[in-house]
Amino acid sequence: MDAIIIVLIILVVLVFIALIKTIQVIPQASAAIVERFGRYTRTLNAGLNIVVPFIDTVRNRVDLREQVVPFPPQPVITQDNLVVNIDTVIYYQVTDARAATYEVASYIQAIEQLTVTTLRNIIGGMDLERTLTSREEINAALRGVLDEATGKWGIRVNRVELKAIEPPTSIQDSMEKQMRADRDKRAAILQAEGVRQSAILTAEGEKQSSILRAEGEARSAALRAEGEAQAIRTVFESIHAGDPDQKLLSYQYLQMLPKIAEGDANKLWIVPSEIGDALKGLGGALDGFRPGGGGNSGSTGGSGSDPTSMVKPPRRDSPRID
Repeated sequence: MDAIIIVLIILVVLVFIALIKTIQVIPQASAAIVERFGRYTRTLNAGLNIVVPFIDTVRNRVDLREQVVPFPPQPVITQDNLVVNIDTVIYYQVTDARAATYEVASYIQAIEQLTVTTLRNIIGGMDLERTLTSREEINAALRGVLDEATGKWGIRVNRVELKAIEPPTSIQDSMEKQMRADRDKRAAILQAEGVRQSAILTAEGEKQSSILRAEGEARSAALRAEGEAQAIRTVFESIHAGDPDQKLLSYQYLQMLPKIAEGDANKLWIVPSEIGDALKGLGGALDGFRPGGGGNSGSTGGSGSDPTSMVKPPRRDSPRID
């Protein structure tokens, strides 16, 4: 009786193990390779799958999601014989689980070595300056080579990035000095441009100010001349409207003579020839007020009867020194 129980227990355990091996649950975005007696049979996709226990064997489970693999820095020699260290990052995805399992022993190691050799071929045809400024070109060339080579492995390279390009220390120091010199040069140029622009604006401002000042002075002079002309016109019209006689004009003429001689610096002054006519007119006016001399204003008999005999008019345009 005990032997039968033991056999039943063994059978239950074997059935349980067979059920476990028969039912295979594959997660989403994964695949599994099934071999029957060591030979590839089929690929299990995501979900519940049934296999023959003890005959079918699940050999490999492959992640079908996009993977990111960073590679350590690799020394690469440029065209101008400078050694630079380049870090790369590869974004790949398994598209065929069977090819990724049977076409290459380790596709990660294969991708790394292919990346290193391809990168050395690309950088070997570029100098340092072009290497530092042509990341997109290097990425595109590297991705094209990798994608073509890994296609038969069931791998698709989606993206290749150069994470860092480190030139030698001496080159870095030289580049820093060159960049500092370029920044100083640009700063000096900008400062000179600012000074030049400031001088131009200042000159333009002074020019506009001078133009406006000259226009103001011209306008002021024009207005002043118009005012003087109007004043002269008004005086002239007033004189003509008052109809002055020769006597009044002669009197005004004599009143202006002292003003002509004013000033300590006036050592020489000219007596115009019309002064005789003015004195004659003034003498006639005085004779009209003298007793008994009403009708002798124009006589030339006595020296005291005609004031014009006191001043003899000089010849026209001849100077007289007082």
